[in-house]
Amino acid sequence: HKLEELNKFPDFNNYLIFVLTKLTSEDEPTRSLSGLILKNNVKAHFHKFLPVVTEFIKQECLSAVGDPSPLIRATVGILITTIASKGELTAWPELLPALCSMLDSQDYNVCEGSFGALQKICEDSAELLDSDALNRPLNVLIPKFLQFFRHSSPKIRSHAIACVNQFIITRTQALMIHIDSFLENLFHLASDDDPEVRKNVCRALVMLLEVRMDRLIPHMHNIIEYMLMRTQDPDEGVALEACEFWLSLAEQPICKEALSPHLTRLVPILVRGMKYSEIDVILLKGDVEEDEMIPDREEDIRPRFHKSRTHTIKHSEENGDEEEEEDDGMDDDSSLSDWNLRKCSAAALDVLANVFREELLPVLVPILKETLFHQEWEIKESGILALGAIAEGCMTGMIPHLTELIPYLINCLSDKKALVRAITCWTLSRYSHWVVSQPHDNYLKPLMTELLKRVLDGNKRVQEAACSAFATLEEEACTELVPYLGFILETLVFAFSKYQHKNLLILYDAIGTLADSVGHHLNKVDYINLLMPPLIQKWNILKDEDKDLFPLLECLSSVATALQSGFLPYCEPVYRRCVSLVEQTLNQHIANTQNPEQFEAPDKDFMIVALDLLSGLAEGLDGHIEKLVINSNIMQLLYQCMQDPMPEVRQSSFALLGDLTKACFQHVLPCISDFLPILGQNLNPEFISVCNNATWAIGEISVKLGHDTRPYIPLVLSQLIVIINKPNTPKTLLENTAITIGRLGYVCPHDVAPLLQQFVRQWCTSLRNIRDNDEKDSAFRGMCQMITVNPAGVVQDFIFFCDAVASWMNPKDDLKEMFNKILHGFKNQVGEENWKRFSDQFPPQLKERLAGMYGV
Repeated sequence: HKLEELNKFPDFNNYLIFVLTKLTSEDEPTRSLSGLILKNNVKAHFHKFLPVVTEFIKQECLSAVGDPSPLIRATVGILITTIASKGELTAWPELLPALCSMLDSQDYNVCEGSFGALQKICEDSAELLDSDALNRPLNVLIPKFLQFFRHSSPKIRSHAIACVNQFIITRTQALMIHIDSFLENLFHLASDDDPEVRKNVCRALVMLLEVRMDRLIPHMHNIIEYMLMRTQDPDEGVALEACEFWLSLAEQPICKEALSPHLTRLVPILVRGMKYSEIDVILLKGDVEEDEMIPDREEDIRPRFHKSRTHTIKHSEENGDEEEEEDDGMDDDSSLSDWNLRKCSAAALDVLANVFREELLPVLVPILKETLFHQEWEIKESGILALGAIAEGCMTGMIPHLTELIPYLINCLSDKKALVRAITCWTLSRYSHWVVSQPHDNYLKPLMTELLKRVLDGNKRVQEAACSAFATLEEEACTELVPYLGFILETLVFAFSKYQHKNLLILYDAIGTLADSVGHHLNKVDYINLLMPPLIQKWNILKDEDKDLFPLLECLSSVATALQSGFLPYCEPVYRRCVSLVEQTLNQHIANTQNPEQFEAPDKDFMIVALDLLSGLAEGLDGHIEKLVINSNIMQLLYQCMQDPMPEVRQSSFALLGDLTKACFQHVLPCISDFLPILGQNLNPEFISVCNNATWAIGEISVKLGHDTRPYIPLVLSQLIVIINKPNTPKTLLENTAITIGRLGYVCPHDVAPLLQQFVRQWCTSLRNIRDNDEKDSAFRGMCQMITVNPAGVVQDFIFFCDAVASWMNPKDDLKEMFNKILHGFKNQVGEENWKRFSDQFPPQLKERLAGMYGV
């Protein structure tokens, strides 16, 4: 408050700069603080400074660049770059020339101080330095910086590289001209004594790998040799920068060829880098085995992000969504969630396993044998991490070893060291796909038994790792878990009473995933009586503004969908609270828009998660939700949500609209003329998920609305045709678009069929890979009707239609009859001779299929 008051005096800032640069009788921290207060004033009110004040500050800054104190020099540098980044580089034309000439000063302090300031300017204003506005000062600066790569002071060498490094990623022309000189100087510094210099050299080479691979190729052998050495640098900061090189190299097409000769040296270095250092173990309290009674500190709990609902379609290739984001579980040290050498080494081994596949194993297996069975727990632990890191890339080659390794790992789950138990959970989860594919008694049962014991471990890190690993196992095993549900639920419910705050959130996730994986098998009285009381108890304790509601709502959403009618006794309070959360958020949003000084903007995640849970209820309870909807204002709220400026809110509201359309259309019907224009406006593929859910909702509405959809077709059809023909449209959106176009054609064939030619080919290729289901059924009926109305529209692309028809495993009899009619009609139309010529182009599989099923 006092500072704000002082800011009303025009020359207050003159005093601040005076204290920083001239008042040498004060101690350095006080002078530095004065400079930092001035920096904040510059940030906030620089345009209000009087010209004389501005001039005085700039002059004083330049005169103090070489202050004898490193702290004061650094503060002056920060101040200079803050003034420069207020767009003032153009209004301070003497700044760069002055700093540039100071670089040549014989006084070390002046040289170092000006370099410090220049480095900060390069970091903050890189684009501006390369612009015509300033006559491209980089043309002078870069050659100048390069001269200092060989300066006698390590601090100055380090500044010089750091300055140039700012311009690599953008491929700045001024640097590219001097690329050879840059490389030559970098190589000269390769074995510099100073860790900061080595770190900057490594950083430069990693960036050059991305942008100027061509220039590195001739030196690649030496660069790799150098990086092998630096990845083992005694300074961990240098080792980490160097280790990034392997991550970058793995993305380059030349990786395999360049690295093959070096694998025997690289792999052991990476595995050694995965070992916990002594300091890690201290920070992770690795010697504390039992800590479950110690409450979590709030700052250790990472914010969670809710992933809004997206309507997707089941695929015929049984692996579900390929777009799953891999959680690379390397964050087993979430409290040290900083990137470190251990994580980087593990990530590098993971990507290299994906490049080299089986070829990595001859080098790796001997190392694994040595580390996995080592007496020292730290080494054993790093071996288990390595085994997990290669799981994805080397799976095929590892299979022969798994019969021996998996039982060994299951045994390690009861190791006396908590950190070993924790990493073992993660590694086992990476092999869960294989475990589930074997006879249950061999591995799945013992793994599940031991993992559930770890869910109840006395150590919080182990609880967390076990819960996450169990969630992965649930996703892989799905309904294979049904025989063990009672045992699983008893354990998870017991964990409720045991867990501190942070792990509770992970437990919700494991329960939600279980519900997603076993579906309606959860709907048994005993299971419901076990599971629901603790969930509802948490639900009652949590306040409306508590963010812990997010994971709990997500969990309940999965549980409601799985339990279906079994959720009925619990649905009313849950439904009411969700509606009220939506309403509160909307009201806060309105208050904030009208009166931002008085009301702060709401956290819309509350509304998004509530909408998603309502979708889960609508999907699970189906027609039973009708009596809840009738007694609430959900339709009015939905109308507001559908027009929210935030895409995630619209995405979730369209998902709910589609689910309510399926569950209780009578309440959606009166709002259709308000809703459909909004859906039409959201068919914008820039927001993939919003567009996807809007498209799906339009299809669901049209099926219910039938012929009355007709007036709305002009609002949506042309956009849907644009989306289906757009290159690079994601698969899910293409499929939903095709299904909706098919459904519109089903209810209004005469309105859609004239445009058949514009979409039929894309339509057929989008839907050939999805499993037989009701959505596919209604879409294909629509296609058949459109072809009947406008047969000419399909003639040129008929082979695609044949292929799409052949993708059906067992269509319903009347649909099969429609296909039959169209295929035979086409064959009779063109005549035997032409049909033979046409069907000779079919791939053999397609030919057999159509002959077998339709006799053509």
